[in-house]
Amino acid sequence: MRDARRRSTNPLRPRSSKILLVLMVLYALYTLVPLAWLVINSTKTQQGLFSSFGLWFSGRNAFWDNLVSTLTYDDGIFLRWFGNTLLYVVIGAGGATLLATLAGYGLAKYRFPGRRAVFAIVLGAVAVPGTALAVPTFLLFSQLGLTNTPWAVIIPSLISPFGLYLIWVYAADSVPTELLEAARMDGAGEFRTFFTISIRLLVPGIVTVLLFTVVATWNNYFLPLIMLSDPKWYPLTVGLNQWAAQAQGAGAQPIYNLVIMGSLLTIIPIVIAFLLLQRFWQSGLSAGSVKQ
Repeated sequence: MRDARRRSTNPLRPRSSKILLVLMVLYALYTLVPLAWLVINSTKTQQGLFSSFGLWFSGRNAFWDNLVSTLTYDDGIFLRWFGNTLLYVVIGAGGATLLATLAGYGLAKYRFPGRRAVFAIVLGAVAVPGTALAVPTFLLFSQLGLTNTPWAVIIPSLISPFGLYLIWVYAADSVPTELLEAARMDGAGEFRTFFTISIRLLVPGIVTVLLFTVVATWNNYFLPLIMLSDPKWYPLTVGLNQWAAQAQGAGAQPIYNLVIMGSLLTIIPIVIAFLLLQRFWQSGLSAGSVKQ
């Protein structure tokens, strides 16, 4: 009781709470101010971007005009880039989630020779940044004749070492081995056991990996930049960067308002995905962080 009273009357606690609150407010501002800047400036004309304060509206609301111009500029190339990004995300991120789920579950629930070596390789792959592998990947794909094709972006996106490791740790804790043994004793095969029992317990982890792979593929910039040279295969990240570079060229027409509107349209699907799958994402992270 005395220890509890001492802890409750500790004068350092209110001070630490205030410091934590200030840090959280600063972090929230650091996160929300760029988003607010993007939303506000998407309502401005090209002239209004340079003649008004960045965090306040200009006199004329040009949001609708900017939206129409962005979707119709250069024969609607933005919609083509948006479709390419969806293609890379659906096949690349979806395939990466599927492969990570199957491999992680197998490594967690089956014992075989060399399992520790595989574990070390996966951890090593997690530590290697993707940008360090971009140039070797480009050289490999150029020899295979796959550069400047969608496969040059999709195939590397299918590999997610961190997703595999996350499913591995999550499956080891969330899928009881006794439950699998009971299903086998009842005559269920391995595929039936996985798709009827295990996959239901792995849903939070699968959704977590899916969100990570979707965000990574959606925001992927460096790999498509070096792999693709035809604008018709660009994702949104590379396409919008080309618009920004085009606006800075000598004698080029400034289209910064279209770049800002395109950036706003680009982040909307990711925001919606996080809002819809937030509860699965949080539960997946908390469960995946527990060590066996």
